[in-house]
Amino acid sequence: MRTHPYAEAAYRVVQLTDGRFGVEVKIPDSFPTTVSSFDTEMAAEAWIARNKQRVSEQSGSPQNRFRRAQPRPPS
Repeated sequence: MRTHPYAEAAYRVVQLTDGRFGVEVKIPDSFPTTVSSFDTEMAAEAWIARNKQRVSEQSGSPQNRFRRAQPRPPS
């Protein structure tokens, strides 16, 4: 089973130039990206928590969600 791409991600809340907030996401062997924008730091933290939960749920699934779909045989 492949590991979820975000399983080893590091998250950091950053303040944007307009006073709002973003979440910097660093994934090993990838360039960091910023998810924006959130009105409050608390909203950014909540996004991080939801994303971590989603990754955890998808990583714990016995089904490989990242497997290429196989064509179905004709009925």
